[in-house]
Amino acid sequence: MSGRGRLALCAFAATLMTAASLLPLVDSAGWLVQAAFLLAIQCGVGALALRVPLARPLTVAAQALAALLLLTVVFAHEQALLWVLPGPEAFEQFSRLLTTGADDVGRYASPAPATDGIKLMLIGGVLLIGLAVDALAVTYRSAAPAGLPLLALYSVAAGLSGGASWIWFLLAACGYLVLLLAEGRDRLSQWGRVFGGAPPGQARTPGGFAGGSGQATAPVRTGRRIGALALGVALAVPAALPALNGGLLGGVGNGPGSGPGGGGTIDAVNPLVALDDSLKQSENREVLRYRTNAPALKDMYLRIVALDKFNGTAWSSSQRSVGNVPERLPEPPGLSPAVAVTEVRTNLSAAKTYRQSWLPLPYPATKVAIDGNWRFEPVGRGLVGDRKQTTSGVQYSANSLVVRPTQDQLVDAPPASAALRREFTQVPDALPDDVRQTAQKVTKGATNDWERAVALQDWFAEDGGFVYDTKVQSGTGARAISRFLKQKEGFCVHFSFSMAAMARTLGIPARVAVGFVPGTPQSDGTVSVGLRDAHAWPELYFEGVGWTRFEPTPSRGNVPDYARPQAPSGSPSDPAQPEEQESSAPSVAPTDRGACPEPERRLGECGAATPRDIEPPKADDSMLGTVLTVGLSVVGAALVLLLPLLWRLRTRARRLSASVRRPAKPAADDEVSAEGFATPATAGRTDVDDPGRTLAIWQEVNDTAWDFGITPDESQTPRKAAARIVRLGKLEDEPAAAVHRMARAVEQVLYAPSPLPVTGLAEDARGIREGLREAADFRTRTRALLLPPSSVRVVWALSERWATLTDRWSPRRLGLDRWTARLRLPSRQRG
Repeated sequence: MSGRGRLALCAFAATLMTAASLLPLVDSAGWLVQAAFLLAIQCGVGALALRVPLARPLTVAAQALAALLLLTVVFAHEQALLWVLPGPEAFEQFSRLLTTGADDVGRYASPAPATDGIKLMLIGGVLLIGLAVDALAVTYRSAAPAGLPLLALYSVAAGLSGGASWIWFLLAACGYLVLLLAEGRDRLSQWGRVFGGAPPGQARTPGGFAGGSGQATAPVRTGRRIGALALGVALAVPAALPALNGGLLGGVGNGPGSGPGGGGTIDAVNPLVALDDSLKQSENREVLRYRTNAPALKDMYLRIVALDKFNGTAWSSSQRSVGNVPERLPEPPGLSPAVAVTEVRTNLSAAKTYRQSWLPLPYPATKVAIDGNWRFEPVGRGLVGDRKQTTSGVQYSANSLVVRPTQDQLVDAPPASAALRREFTQVPDALPDDVRQTAQKVTKGATNDWERAVALQDWFAEDGGFVYDTKVQSGTGARAISRFLKQKEGFCVHFSFSMAAMARTLGIPARVAVGFVPGTPQSDGTVSVGLRDAHAWPELYFEGVGWTRFEPTPSRGNVPDYARPQAPSGSPSDPAQPEEQESSAPSVAPTDRGACPEPERRLGECGAATPRDIEPPKADDSMLGTVLTVGLSVVGAALVLLLPLLWRLRTRARRLSASVRRPAKPAADDEVSAEGFATPATAGRTDVDDPGRTLAIWQEVNDTAWDFGITPDESQTPRKAAARIVRLGKLEDEPAAAVHRMARAVEQVLYAPSPLPVTGLAEDARGIREGLREAADFRTRTRALLLPPSSVRVVWALSERWATLTDRWSPRRLGLDRWTARLRLPSRQRG
């Protein structure tokens, strides 16, 4: 098989092995078989185009056209011309399938069913990545950058699955290494006779030259060892060093944060499924219990996460940076000192059966005392578990503010900053026009954002004829909000999502909060929160007040005082609360066996423990261990990166310093000798009387040229090799003359019966290096210093030593093969 054909096959295998990481996302593996078949055709088209031959851009274009035709045949043949050629109707079908696939991705949890939309996204994505990999590795013969699209494909799989298993990373990494080795073998095969040293058992001079002829060792074995070593380091280092948690392996540090220090990110979460399931539970199981000194229980909403990203079909949480939990949380954004606040303290206890990454907190919290691996997300002001940390059975305390703005402060609120409005008023083009029109119609006559917000809230809660019903599906898609506004049936998800979207169309910054309503007071002074207390509500931003809660869901929660229309003088300002439904109180009685199965009741997992006051953990004054660990990790990483530089410096010093033997004796008549080595210009230079040292310095010159981008070619004579170095290295004057002097000295050693002493080789080698450095650009000089290509010789040397060692202790060398063969003979033949 030709080198290009081998590269195409390896590019196909690398793409397919990386695409296997998408398997956990879908409940059927049939799509991967389809993708493999179509990818093989696409790679075959590229191979045929290169044989024609076509220009490289035309080859990529031919493969892209083939991929489009293949996708048309599979997914849109009924709308295509002659079942193959895509037309306007075929592209409309692609658009419909992609929209449906995006809706299905948001609707289903992994593994999702293999719908046509999801299959188009998966197969189309694999073909696109395969096209990029084949174009880089095969068409443009550069396999190293092909790792970027492969990494992108794996990252998508790892992100959607919440951290891919190590087996998928190992498979993808092996595919990439196979591609690199195939390219390396192809490049080496174009050099003709490549130098790899003498056979393991043959003597070698100090300069690295074999004492006799022999075949060059194949570098493929060395490449495999390098790849295996690199893969082992990639797997072991993130697990061993605490500062490198996370990375490509989902099994290391599975929490949303990354590492014990600051920084890291949290992934977007979609709490709709958990919220929907909680509200539809047959038993109202207790998940939290708390005790608080808040003056009014109605304001004790426990907030889990804020959904601030709206794509027209669903709300989700943006990807945010997280850090360590500070001793006191930052001031709430937008809150003015003129607004009345009261700081309260709440002790909370979560049930063991309540497991999720986000910590329920009153908003806005100012101080949190909790044990475990928790991280702080400053935009949503939430705490998220790190390294598999969940809320199961945790006890914690939180200080929070009860914010009491007046209606005048909300009415007179100035506009928010441009950056905040730009982020939190985004409305996608996919949102139906009737949503914006309905918002304008409901708020007609309002003169400020507070009046518009109250008008939207009252329209949903009282005036619009909406009905609260948990049996309605939450629904997705671009027209989900539009359908809800027409059907007027739903639960808190529909009301909060719709009000927040409509507020954004009016230019009011808005987001959706998910958490729990205050819960049910108990006789012992605690408050119990059950599954059916799960809730979602909109938060609108008012400058000077900050993020402000509204309650559009009828018969659920509590409407804040500041969100009630201004009442006439003398009328009650606090209307009666909605009547509590019979099933709203959580089932916490230990005798209720239906609500708590016997095994869980024996384990004490039927509810939350009695909340107690938790003090913040004291700061560890002794940071010596952490500092030493991080410092040693940094030093170790720096040493690993500097190993090629250090090896080259040591090798160069050994080769050049060993050449100094005795002062040179210039010619008595100051004339150039027959060999050209003793002239007045060489007075004071040193000489070399060991032929092996001459060859060592010549190899140093070749390695120096290699470091500056001139690949060695041992098939040439010393004189031709010198001319090649001068030509490619753009050497002039003295450096060029030094190369030629060096070549004549090597010819003396190789061919003269009695080589004459040679002067000034070490100085010539230094001058040649300086000349190559001056002629090279900055990038080449930097690579020659920090990552010299010739440093690969140390790997070759280690490989040869290992081969020599294994050969020395082989059964054949020890005579064990004859002894074991004798043992296998029957006793009659032994005698």
